[in-house]
Amino acid sequence: MIDPVTGFAYPESWVANCRDADALTVAESGFGVLTSTGSVLRRGFTTGSTAAAACYAAVASLSTPVDTAPILLPCGILANIPAVGKNGEGSARKYAGDYPNDITAGILICAKASPANEVSLETGEGIGRFVRDTPRYAKGAAAVSPPAKKEILDAISSACRTAGLSGAEVFLTIPDGRRIGAMTLNPKVGIEGGISVVGTTGFVEPWDDHLSETVSERISGAKNVVITTGRIGLRYSRLLFPEYEVVLAGSKIAESLSAAEKCENAVICGLPGLILRFFHPEVATSRGFPTVEELIAGPDGRSVLEDEIAAAKQKYPWLRIVIVDREGQVLGDTQ
Repeated sequence: MIDPVTGFAYPESWVANCRDADALTVAESGFGVLTSTGSVLRRGFTTGSTAAAACYAAVASLSTPVDTAPILLPCGILANIPAVGKNGEGSARKYAGDYPNDITAGILICAKASPANEVSLETGEGIGRFVRDTPRYAKGAAAVSPPAKKEILDAISSACRTAGLSGAEVFLTIPDGRRIGAMTLNPKVGIEGGISVVGTTGFVEPWDDHLSETVSERISGAKNVVITTGRIGLRYSRLLFPEYEVVLAGSKIAESLSAAEKCENAVICGLPGLILRFFHPEVATSRGFPTVEELIAGPDGRSVLEDEIAAAKQKYPWLRIVIVDREGQVLGDTQ
């Protein structure tokens, strides 16, 4: 059985351990994650998917009231997300699945729509904005990631077809976003006034303690393993190391490295942010940069990267460290 979100082939023993046919179907569909014990943890929806559902509901309700939104997630899976829409106003609450520490769980995302000649999206209260220029975003830009924005615009276009409209103007807000945003990492990365609307696959992974144990089991049972920290790292790790077991560890880097120490070949591969901060928590701030991304984009970024991964290699001589950018270019490699 293959996880359609990550492409991971579940071991037959894991499938055999699952005695709940309905739960197994959830994992097979991609809406859940199968663990080594046979239990299935449900994935949640990202802020991007939830916003897409709210926007769909708002636009579709210009024709008739709706109570669900069929959203094509960025990973290619169609999800019917609960949403309420009436008279051009839509809303949806963020479902966190079995992820226990999702600070945005249950947050309400709202949208208002009106007919127009084309599709457009504006953001308002509760959606953060960048307070300085960054390598990827200009000062004043809304904190809506490109994959999430595409997902939202596609949802609006789909709703326009449902409602028989040529286009729609949609205004997106998150009423409690300012309060929640102040409790996230957003202020540290130059985003103020609300939360970010993001999502690479459309799903939130259920990274609880039980799944962390499953990740450690996968790593310790592998001969050759690549530990990665996010979806972009996962994609490029599979391309760079096709013969290795690639494990998405998220922020559980310490536990993952502990499990990987006895592997014949162990690699950590991914974007610089989490990896460099794990090895050196003040890597950016100690050099006067708010974030690792801004540090690497600076004039001395490449030399700093080389120095940092060389120092990390001294602490972990058995570990190969590979840093890639968002386009898959290898920025640093200790081999």
